[in-house]
Amino acid sequence: MTKASTWTGWGGTPKSIGYAAPFASDADARAVLTGAGGRGVIGRGLGRSYGDAAQNAGGSIAESTPDETIVDWDPDRGSVSVHAGITIDQLLRWGLPRGYFVPVIPGTRHVTIGGAIAADIHGKNHHRDGTFGRHVESMVLCTPSATQRLTPSMPLFGATTGGMGLTGLITEATIRLHPVESAYVAVDTERAPNLDALLTSMTDNDHRYRYSVAWVDLLASGRSLGRGVLTSGDHAARDALSPQQRRQPLHFAPSVRVAVPPLPVSVLVPIAIAAFNEFWYRKAPAHRQGEVQSITEFFHPLDQLAGWNHLYGRRGFLQYQFVVPHNETACLEKIVEQLADTGAPSFLAVLKRFGAANDAPLSFPIGGWTLTVDVPALPALAPVLRRLDHVVANAGGRVYLAKDSRLDPAVLPVMYPRLAEWRTLRNEADPYGIMTSDLDRRLNLSGRHGTP
Repeated sequence: MTKASTWTGWGGTPKSIGYAAPFASDADARAVLTGAGGRGVIGRGLGRSYGDAAQNAGGSIAESTPDETIVDWDPDRGSVSVHAGITIDQLLRWGLPRGYFVPVIPGTRHVTIGGAIAADIHGKNHHRDGTFGRHVESMVLCTPSATQRLTPSMPLFGATTGGMGLTGLITEATIRLHPVESAYVAVDTERAPNLDALLTSMTDNDHRYRYSVAWVDLLASGRSLGRGVLTSGDHAARDALSPQQRRQPLHFAPSVRVAVPPLPVSVLVPIAIAAFNEFWYRKAPAHRQGEVQSITEFFHPLDQLAGWNHLYGRRGFLQYQFVVPHNETACLEKIVEQLADTGAPSFLAVLKRFGAANDAPLSFPIGGWTLTVDVPALPALAPVLRRLDHVVANAGGRVYLAKDSRLDPAVLPVMYPRLAEWRTLRNEADPYGIMTSDLDRRLNLSGRHGTP
């Protein structure tokens, strides 16, 4: 067994000690599963889950080895087969020069394809294109009992898509890419004075755009409660580019501008965040159309700041993401108001509008409003977020497990009403409970650990 190491998610909390078990091939995955001890094993990509989904205290952490090799490419169908350890960043660097874009990407490029499937990631285009799983044509899954290629018609495919790595180790996937004319986005920007104006604009206009997202100022209050900046767009046509951009319309070579070293304490204090939020809101135009932005500028601005999670210091931070149905705008406003009342410093609060849910039992998105908030890991916020768990659940909503590190386990079956169905499929694939994680134990996600 390898030397014990301390593991954590992107938020830096909570921490646990486990043993690395790298894998690249089906044979490697089979060896990891066969050699798992009593504390089991969980897969891990680049560790960008914010909480404890890819940790396994006292057990094995099966790290997916990076592999840029393209297994197969069908240009007629736009389908690519890749190893699970390839990242979205690597796939973009391969695909964009050929005129193809990854169909669903989150707020960072640094996510493996295996992780994207396990968390069934979503992006700014969910209202148009759904989750990542919708674009997966097949995957190879190594369960403790078998290695098999899954297709969307198979129940285990749905259980794995959004199954938080608890059905087995994904080793390969075939994905449909999206054709594009350029590596740029044509963006419309609008400043909204409050939450009502923001929701109205998104409801009225989202259908016009492939991508839509709003930054929300969670320190604003009163008549400015929920004020924000809405950016919407689509892949830019070649003729929308400047003459210089048209010389290399599919050029994509993002770089890191600044690297943040580990810091002992957070620099994101309330007064600094308040100043930033005021600046960010005021600098946005009241209305601007057709601005051409790079892929990085529109989709992944924080990727230019390597180690940005260090800004929160050793204590770390939480990312709280929830969704409530479309008709629960009053609930959404209530939550925004309660978060604003805490005065918690948050410079990153993002609002999106989801389309219809897919058929995967644990997939997070449902038709409605999703708000993502980064807040420091302060003890005083724990009871606030626990109350909000129940507000969300009572409204028919749910919290995203890939971001979670502190959900009240009592509301899990309410938030995910198909949990029992998922448990049956998961336990058929892994009858001895070899696949497990800190997230699984904390929430008793698999139903094998008793009431937390």
